[in-house]
Amino acid sequence: MCQQILASPIKSTLPWRGRRALSGLQDGRYLVSERDKELFKSKGFVHLRSVVLEEELETIIEPVYESFLRGDIHVPGKDLCDMSGSKDRTPDQYTVYNVMKPRSYYPDWQGNLYEKRCQDIANQLHDTDDMEPDYDQILAKRPLSQDAVFAWHQDMAYWPPTTETATATCWLAISDATLENGCMRFIPGSHLEAGIRPHMPVGASREESHALQTVLREKDVVEHVPISRGDITVHNESVIHGSGPNLSTGWRHAYVLAFRKASTIREERAIGFTHSHNDVTNWDVFRQHQRS
Repeated sequence: MCQQILASPIKSTLPWRGRRALSGLQDGRYLVSERDKELFKSKGFVHLRSVVLEEELETIIEPVYESFLRGDIHVPGKDLCDMSGSKDRTPDQYTVYNVMKPRSYYPDWQGNLYEKRCQDIANQLHDTDDMEPDYDQILAKRPLSQDAVFAWHQDMAYWPPTTETATATCWLAISDATLENGCMRFIPGSHLEAGIRPHMPVGASREESHALQTVLREKDVVEHVPISRGDITVHNESVIHGSGPNLSTGWRHAYVLAFRKASTIREERAIGFTHSHNDVTNWDVFRQHQRS
């Protein structure tokens, strides 16, 4: 059986040597500490606190987010879906309410303060200056939903092979993410394994359900990462992660924004891959990671 651990607040013991000892906002810019950069490299993910302030959530994120949840902004085809169930569910039945690429359907959201702040964070974590927004995603878990589970997976299992794979996926808690309502959970260090683990559809096939899953191994250690509203987790392209059910009486709201190198995004788009569920996808490109 896998070992389960709970992330706890980290008190930095790093001396100040001209480098930031703790991550945080400074004059509107979020600076990532050397310790957190190392955690991202070693674990495959990191928890960054207070990336978005309360006023910013209330004025920049929530009004648009809630418009999508109410259906005020049209989302065509399969980009509005349930990531926990079959494709024939209706929105009032979704337990993991998913909007793919909301920035595409509400262009005024593009280039907002949160996006720019996370782009800066992505560049810091990958020690580069060319990380660009690749896709975004709204994920809302319905209250009291035992099946509101996002299955264990590696993001690379969903994506075609590319020359460069570096990714920083920023997962923003719009409501507190707790053990009870389905916070993020990870297998630390799983990104260091050779290759991607085999994945299979959660349903009978990819045509029946959107989600993929992989099977954990006995040696895997599960780390649950509860975070507060305004915090983010950032994970890379191949760390194994997922989230549990929402057993609370309130919705669990999250907003995902993923960054990849500009050259990688061009390579994806050149083969017709945009992360939209409406893409005409040739699943043969994923065969190295997927089982039928």
